Amino acid sequence: MIDVNLVNFEAEVINASFRVPVLLDIWAEWCGPCKQLGPRLEQLETEQGGRFVLAKLDADKTPEIAGQLSEMFGVRSIPFCVLFKDGQPVDGFVGALPPEQLRTFLAKHLPAAEQQAEVEEEAEVRLDAEPAQAADGRSVQEQMADALAQNPGNDDLRFDYVKRLISHGQLAEAAAALAPAMGQIPLQLRFEALQQWLNALEFVSNDPRGQWRLEQFDEAIAANKRDFDSRFAKSRLLIAQDDWQAAMEELLEIIMRDKKWADEAPRKTYVALLELLTPPKPKADPGAAGKGAGGIEIAAPVVQQQDPQAELVARYRRKLSMALN
Repeated sequence: MIDVNLVNFEAEVINASFRVPVLLDIWAEWCGPCKQLGPRLEQLETEQGGRFVLAKLDADKTPEIAGQLSEMFGVRSIPFCVLFKDGQPVDGFVGALPPEQLRTFLAKHLPAAEQQAEVEEEAEVRLDAEPAQAADGRSVQEQMADALAQNPGNDDLRFDYVKRLISHGQLAEAAAALAPAMGQIPLQLRFEALQQWLNALEFVSNDPRGQWRLEQFDEAIAANKRDFDSRFAKSRLLIAQDDWQAAMEELLEIIMRDKKWADEAPRKTYVALLELLTPPKPKADPGAAGKGAGGIEIAAPVVQQQDPQAELVARYRRKLSMALN
């Protein structure tokens, strides 16, 4: 079971579903039925032995994704579960279903146990995904480091490796691995985005304000709306807390008041977050249409148009455009 948010939704739900089905459980702390369903799903994940992955998304902490999926399926209540396969939501159900109904739902989509290895192998080939644990015990990260040392010109691998290091809090290692890419001319936007993310996390680790509570920033800002230093520091703390949407809102406040402040650092950080949040284009599957549990219907073309993370990125691109013009 893994908790997902704006930062890791693409990796842990969209990308992961190419290798194994991912069941996204949308829940909230105040929801009684959610607390009944959660343990049942966790038990089933254990019982199924890797045939699917359970991902949990707090609707209150990540309302943009929860809201978009609810709108997509025409659902207005939680608990609400969505099954992802091959990068697409393919089925779902609402309510705290009993264990037997949950097993029936999963049985429609999970490969037979003897087919699992074949399915995973095909997914690895199709995606050119990360290698599994090596026979000599090396982790994925160690394999990536070795591969990059052998092929330092592989920008895709460097990007994935640095992103993994940053997400695991290995900031010094990430900075060293990112340095060669930052010397490229022209500089690729995706590497500039990683540098801005790294800058925010290093600020939180090294600056005394990185230990402030959000309320302390709010008090300083309330006293002076143009206290851009406090606003920018607050945005970095929000980035470190994985609340990237709130960070972008704070950055927008600076951009609207002074577009050129600090050599456009707020705009550059904002653009970096958009770049890191932008999901890859989904692969079309014209034949993937059907009806889910409880009468939920979905068609692949509609999914592609209303992908929740893509919609979020588009909305915040529009906000930036309006602030700059």
